[in-house]
Amino acid sequence: MSPNPAPTSDWVRDQARFDALQQKLVPLWTSIRALNQDEQTIVVVPSLDTDVALKGSELQAYEERFLFLLLLLRQPRARLVYVTGQAIHPSIVDYYLDLMPGVISSHARKRLFLVSPLDASSRPLARKLLDRPRMLERLRALVPNPDRAHLVPFATTWADRELAMRLGIPMYGCDPRLVHLGTKSSARRLFREEGVPHPIGREDLKSEDDLVDAIVGMRRERPSMKKVVIKVNEGVSGTGNANLSLVGLPPSGAPGEREAVRAALPRMAFELQSLAYEVFLEKLAEQQGIVEERIEATEIRSPSVQLRVTPLGEVELLSTHDQMLGGASGQSYLGCRFPADDSYAALISREAKKIGVRLGKEGVIGRFALDFVVARAPGEAWKAYAIEINLRKGGTTHPFLTLQFLTDGTYDPVAAHFTAPDGKRKHFVASDHVEGERYRQLTPEDLFDVALRHGLHFDQTRLKGIVFHMMSALPECGRTGLTAVADSAKEADDLYQKFLAILDAECPT
Repeated sequence: MSPNPAPTSDWVRDQARFDALQQKLVPLWTSIRALNQDEQTIVVVPSLDTDVALKGSELQAYEERFLFLLLLLRQPRARLVYVTGQAIHPSIVDYYLDLMPGVISSHARKRLFLVSPLDASSRPLARKLLDRPRMLERLRALVPNPDRAHLVPFATTWADRELAMRLGIPMYGCDPRLVHLGTKSSARRLFREEGVPHPIGREDLKSEDDLVDAIVGMRRERPSMKKVVIKVNEGVSGTGNANLSLVGLPPSGAPGEREAVRAALPRMAFELQSLAYEVFLEKLAEQQGIVEERIEATEIRSPSVQLRVTPLGEVELLSTHDQMLGGASGQSYLGCRFPADDSYAALISREAKKIGVRLGKEGVIGRFALDFVVARAPGEAWKAYAIEINLRKGGTTHPFLTLQFLTDGTYDPVAAHFTAPDGKRKHFVASDHVEGERYRQLTPEDLFDVALRHGLHFDQTRLKGIVFHMMSALPECGRTGLTAVADSAKEADDLYQKFLAILDAECPT
């Protein structure tokens, strides 16, 4: 994530141009909400900017993770331009088009435009487009009316903003000059300023000395603290996180405490196990970061709340989820269950709304999410602690919108329930990490065949079944994603587990 440019006169002029372009979202959003079937063009550029090494097919799979947006072609005057680094296999496109109820697929296909620079490098997709003037010209030609079009990025970087300006269409997402509000340090400040409960800790740390000072100060504040989490400001999915045990250190205030804390730091356990301590310190110096108490209790869960600020400035609670975490210390995102447990969904939604209102006042628009830890001892009520703000679409975005587009259901933010038009509540279990070496023998077509033969393909009549995503990573990485939709939490979980068992049986070692 690049820092804000220096406020030169050119930067000020560009900012004014971008702000004027963004104003086009207001009448467009009003028209879309009115469901009046006016023409519109959606340009999807799911660009990733990450320092985590991804194989070519894995990067392609992440770019295809938002192919559920093809379901927008149910609107008869919608045009969709979807850009990926490499061409999407035709069978995957057919799969999404065939999911749409009440639509003539040939009619939808005429309004779908797939664009690719055929570039498998790890550079962000937006940058690949900006480096190709002829491709930009082709994209502009696919937008017949720029006043009725918008760009949908994944995470809004300066390259995404520049792409929107070069195309002459607004961007539905946070202005990159505001993305600092989503860093770990800024999130802690916002939680404090808005009265949202969060773990004790320190922010804006940039060196080993800062870490020592922070931990010594926190131990003075809470002598019983046994473990801390250290995070760089811009780590994604837990990859910039580390755990440090404080057990065995001298008591707070005792002689030699600082030296003991410093000696313990290189023993921190990184979520990204290949990360070396010296490299972590370099990242900390570059990005800054935080240290905070690792919440411990008899029962702990990690829910999240998804919100958006509309171009009209309205703050909307969209969904709650229980995150499925894994990795070395249980901080890596693997998937989610929807909706979050009734016993704390309203609690975290209430706290998240405070941050949503604040971000709206700061000028943020688009989707974002807040991560929480909820904890309780036997017989006690849940306590919620805000952990992070993710000013981007995330792992809970695509399964929820897939459910919404397929069922035409609605989410009640007060009850924290999603209800289909037939009155039945809907639940899902979703994961981006259905993976195993044995799955490399499968192609996307094999995956479809397995689901159909076992009666698990999503059924539009019953509004339940399996929906796949990230299928391009199967042959090379043995990885795909899926969303299991059903009428209860247990049924969704059973469906998810059943498919995993069937997949293992279909792929003998």
